Amino acid sequence: MKRIILMLLLYCYTAESFANTDRTPVDTLITDSSFAAANMDLRPYISTLISHHQSFTAAQVSEQTFVHQAGIFHNNPKNNGRVNDCWLRLTIKNQSNKPLLCQLFSGWHDYMYWYSQAPGDIPQLLMQTGLMLDTGGVERWNHYAFNVNVPAGELRTFYLHIINKSYNENALMPTLFNSATYAAFRNTQLDTYRKEAVIIQVLLGMLMVFFSISVINYIQLPDRSYIYFAAYVLGLILFFALRLESKPYQLSFFHRWPMLKYYWDIPGLLFCFYLMYLLFGNTFLNLTERYPFMERVFTWVAAVVGGLIILCMYCIAEEQYHLPTIIYSYVYFITLVPLLAVFFALAKRSRHHPLVRFFLYGSVCLYLACFGSFLMHIRPLGLLSALGELAAPTMLLIGGVLLQAMFFLAGLSYRNKLVHLERTRTQELLIKQLNKNKELQRKLNEQLEELVKEQTTEILRKKQELEEQRKIQLETEYDKKLTEIELKAIRAQINPHFIFNCLNSIQLFVMQRDYEYAQKYLSDFSYLIRKTLDFSRRNFISLADEITYLNTYLGLEKMRFENRMEYEIIVDPVIATAELEIPAMLLQPYVENAVKHGMTNPKQPTGQLSIFFNQVAADMLECVIADNGIGIARSKSLRMLPKHHQSSGMEISQNRAELLNKMYNTEIHIEIIDRSSEDESDSGTVVKILIPQL
Repeated sequence: MKRIILMLLLYCYTAESFANTDRTPVDTLITDSSFAAANMDLRPYISTLISHHQSFTAAQVSEQTFVHQAGIFHNNPKNNGRVNDCWLRLTIKNQSNKPLLCQLFSGWHDYMYWYSQAPGDIPQLLMQTGLMLDTGGVERWNHYAFNVNVPAGELRTFYLHIINKSYNENALMPTLFNSATYAAFRNTQLDTYRKEAVIIQVLLGMLMVFFSISVINYIQLPDRSYIYFAAYVLGLILFFALRLESKPYQLSFFHRWPMLKYYWDIPGLLFCFYLMYLLFGNTFLNLTERYPFMERVFTWVAAVVGGLIILCMYCIAEEQYHLPTIIYSYVYFITLVPLLAVFFALAKRSRHHPLVRFFLYGSVCLYLACFGSFLMHIRPLGLLSALGELAAPTMLLIGGVLLQAMFFLAGLSYRNKLVHLERTRTQELLIKQLNKNKELQRKLNEQLEELVKEQTTEILRKKQELEEQRKIQLETEYDKKLTEIELKAIRAQINPHFIFNCLNSIQLFVMQRDYEYAQKYLSDFSYLIRKTLDFSRRNFISLADEITYLNTYLGLEKMRFENRMEYEIIVDPVIATAELEIPAMLLQPYVENAVKHGMTNPKQPTGQLSIFFNQVAADMLECVIADNGIGIARSKSLRMLPKHHQSSGMEISQNRAELLNKMYNTEIHIEIIDRSSEDESDSGTVVKILIPQL
């Protein structure tokens, strides 16, 4: 058994030696019955033609001169510094008595066309594939091994046309396999890329969790920081998902749209690591209030990056794939030192602003990961190729991205906690303020009660004084004094009636917690109280004082009816209001009665009250009080009162008019008209008062 194993090893070594003994370039690969294509390097047998500025057809290529160029081949990804449009030619002469069946593999490239040419014929296209051509699923990765079939005793020439429009090119190493060795090679590649794909898939899962958390937090607490962070994470998800497109034999999501990996390569990095980073930092740290200069810098740089993203996408649309890489290289190196300066500036403020620490830690992690990944690529690839691999998702870069996302998410959670604490404090302050308002309301009610008691006591005291004065008057002036005392008593009865209505209005505003209106109402009410007490001591007042008094009273009533009432006072221009005098408190009960019954008409959305003062004769003043209410008859029917019932205020005013007529030998005439009695379609009440001048 050992001898058999040793003989097999010796046979494999001999076959390999036979295939690789002469490594000098030759034009034709000659095979015989002892030939074994086991992972055979074809570089010595392949000649190349590079199309710099001219495109060749298959027929034209067969007439061109091919040369051996070993520098075109490379085992690792490489930045060529140009578009690679090349033709590879392989000529095989099969001297055995069996057909040669092998497979040629030269890497994964954007456009690949496989031709076969028999002696005397033109090249025939056997197969075409490529990362930009083949949009199939996982099975598309089996299309990159091209069949090499040479019949026994014949000569065949094969052409492989490779086009890579991007300067960054995958490994280009032509190798010849038999079916067994290619299957082993395929399994090795599958295991290698599966590990990388699993890492990216785990990363995508974590990023999806971060994205979901940010969306949920935004729903609970709408804040632009969550929007920018969600956009940043979503951009990373798309970027790394597109990286699966370049992992052979692995499941991918966007294989039907191969151009996406270019449109979201450099533009994706600019969007995530610069545009969204700057916008997120601006809102997360609230730079507008804390660091205005840094906010302006972030805003301007974000605007420039946005323009560069549009420019990169335009270059990709024009198939200038190298320009975005150059742009990103410049952006990367130009921002290295300014970013360090920003980090130092933020580090000085991190003690006073805890959110800065989260932002700073995440930024430094990604900064170091990107720079370390770049340094790791320099040694195996060289500086130029390392620049082309700045966007490559290495393990170090993936770790930096995860750390940055976790620090940013932790900062958002901490910020959310601070906002909730602030809301709790605000709610506590509001509760305290509500308690203070309740206490203020209680004190105001007590003050109003005291005011009512004082006014009532004052009224009773004055009534008692009048009674005492009436007893000590002389007999000769008894009738006149008795009439005057009765007149004052009637005016004193008007005061509590009016005060009661006003206090009801103030109580309504207080119950509705409309303290501003209550304060204004109370101020106007105090003015009316003073004027009422003042007018109670006088028999006559000027018409100007009466108009001012009525204006104040109607303003209070308008506030009580919440602007569902309109009124107007119209004075004849010929009347000298400051000189003309009328009986005090004669008109107020009729105005009050018009407000009470005139503002409750369901057919009228707004109550209208009009007061006219007309000089009907040289010694006669006419006062007309008109409203659009329900009228006298309707009011009595609703209240179910006797037909002879009359408002107490109006009855008092009627008695006053009779006493004044008796005292001064005059004739004050009062007429009340129900509009509905004259016209059923009309409603309201008109009060006409004729006041002679003494």
